[in-house]
Formats: sequence, C-alpha cells, structure tokens
Amino acid sequence: MAEEKNTPQPGLFEKGGKFGWLHSTVDAFETFLHVPATVTRKGAHIRDAVDLKRVMIIVVLALVPAALFGMWNVGYQTSIATGAEWSFMKMFFFGLLKVLPLYIVAYVVGLGIEFASAQIRDEEVNEGYLVSGMLIPLIVPVDVPLWMLAIAVAFAVLFGKEVFGGTGMNIWNPALLTRAFLFFSYPSKMSGSSVWINVPGGESTVDGFTGATPLSYAFDGANGLSKLADKGFDLWSLIIGTVPGSVGETSVIAVLLGAVVLVWTGVASWKIMCSSILGGLFVGWLGNIGGVTDVPAYYQLVLGGFAFGTVFMATDPVTSSQTETGKWIYGFLIGALAVTVRLFNPGYPEGMMLAILLMNTFAPLIDHYVVNGAINRRNKRVRTA
Repeated sequence: MAEEKNTPQPGLFEKGGKFGWLHSTVDAFETFLHVPATVTRKGAHIRDAVDLKRVMIIVVLALVPAALFGMWNVGYQTSIATGAEWSFMKMFFFGLLKVLPLYIVAYVVGLGIEFASAQIRDEEVNEGYLVSGMLIPLIVPVDVPLWMLAIAVAFAVLFGKEVFGGTGMNIWNPALLTRAFLFFSYPSKMSGSSVWINVPGGESTVDGFTGATPLSYAFDGANGLSKLADKGFDLWSLIIGTVPGSVGETSVIAVLLGAVVLVWTGVASWKIMCSSILGGLFVGWLGNIGGVTDVPAYYQLVLGGFAFGTVFMATDPVTSSQTETGKWIYGFLIGALAVTVRLFNPGYPEGMMLAILLMNTFAPLIDHYVVNGAINRRNKRVRTA
C-alpha cells in the first residue's frame, strides 16, 4: 500500500490559509525592515542589493533636512508674527507639533487606500507611498485644515495612482496632485497673506506683519526687487529659508543637501536638475532683457518651490522622462515653464507645480520622439553604409 504523503498546510496569513485575504498587508509589514524573500530567478534582470524599498528610503532620508528646517521655520515665523521671543528649541517643537498632524493624516489616509487597493487586487503593497507621504506635508501651508488635506490625499492616491495600477504605473506625481487639488478646490487656503504662518489661539500678530511669501512680492507688478528688499527678503535669507512659505520648500541649503544624497546614490537624475535650472535661468534672463521684471534671473532659483520641485518632484523616476536626451528636454521645459508662469500669471506666481504636472503628461511623448529619432538616425546610417 502506497505511503500517503503529508501535504504542507499554508500558513495562517499565506494564500490559502485562514486569513490569507490579509496576505498583502502582513507581507508589507514583514518586509518593511527586512529583505524580501522573493528574488529574480529567470530573465534578463540586473541583480544587486538595491530594491524599491531601499530607493524609497534613500529619498525619505534626503527629505529629512528640509523637513527638520521646515519645522523650525514654522516656529520662527510664528514667533515673528506674534512678537514672542522664543528659544530655538521652542520654535522647533512648536513647528513639530504643527507639522506632525499633517504627516499623520497624509500617511493614515494614503496608506489606508494603498493597503485596501492591494487587498482588493490581491497584490503586494508597494513602498512608493513612503515618499509621497513624506512629500505632501512639505509642500502645503502649515495651517491647511486636516479634513481638506485628507480629501486631497484620497483624491490623489485613488485617481492619480491606483486607477492606473499603483506604484510605477501613475503618470502624475501623487504629492503634486494633492497640492493641485487643494489649490483649485480651496484656493483661499493655499494662497494669500494669511496662510503661511500658524498663530496660536489668543495671540495676535505684530502690527504690520504679513505672512505673504517673497514670491508674491517679487511678481506682484513692477519693482519686484525693491519690494523684496523693503520686506527684508535679501538673497541670503532666501537661500537659508527664513521666510514664509510651504513647510519644506523655503530652505535652498536643506534642499541642496538632499540633492547631494540623491545624486551621489544615483537615485535621482542630475541631468533633470541641471536642465531645469538652465531653463529657469534662460526664461528669467529673457524676462530681464525684455523688461518684464527687474528680479534677477538667479533669484528664480531661490524663490518659492523652484529648488524643491527641481530636486524632489521633477526627478521622480516614475513620472519623468526615461531616455537620457529626454531628461534634458523634460527638465529644461519644467524650469522654463515655471518661470514663464511666474512672469505672466500674477494671479498664481508659483508655477512649479503646474510645470511639473504638465511635463509629467508629456514625458512619454518626449521619450517617444527621442527613441524614434535615434531609430531613424540609425536606419539612415545603415542605408548609407
């Protein structure tokens, strides 16, 4: 009589197990701090120690300087607005307590949708939202109502990412979609002189103080440079970041520290960064010689979210151009379009968000023409050989 073989039973949370429907969620938590057990076994793939999770963690670490400075700057701007003499640590912890709820809402809502979508599709949970959740609180005003942020995050994750198939399939940057949703749905909470500081209840601002950003002064009519000087916004303060603005976008120094990490590790494309800077400088220079603005072209790089968008948004490997030539074209057009919006649309001086989202849309088309051009040149060489 043939001996019966014992068939191994699936684990509790494995597919086929009692709680197998939770496999995606449990697997996500197990692999968060551990190397996944799945490896490439066939096909032409590059085998190294870097996976999506490691790439996402590098980007998160690169964002830390901007996040920490932004928390301190929230407290610093509030101390100026109220006339209070706060210590460095009080400024930082005040900002931390104001920014922390933004992170909680961004991650709870975004990851909740990510986990639910993975369960519905019976797929693994991807780590892509780790970066989006880190970015979103850094590109919005610190006093944005949490319920508005929750709605915007849900919209961006559902309609900007999950409907396309999840991480790696989206054509627009989810963090920028969140900001765009907030801007067009609740413009009074995303622009104006009262949205860039968070004054504690019961305290009043100093007479004559305004929380308007330097960008709003620079391109509000003529004599933008004089207006910046009158408000105390010199070049050095813009580089350091001690000015009103979105939480993580003000400090160019903090952004450059993140850029060094991304370029050194090879996570982000230096070609996109450099070409975006060139595009912004070129249009800014045209604006100077054409008499459109007296703000020097190099100021464009330190005003608003230009530096932050160039380093952390434009270089998103999913939504940017993939070809080497396409990266130069893509980045240049982002910088050029951002400054063009600033110069010719006084109602919305910060053009970086719209420029990146627009070029996200056209990135596949850019790559298409770059690849076709290379194929045509090669065929022409073959015919003439």
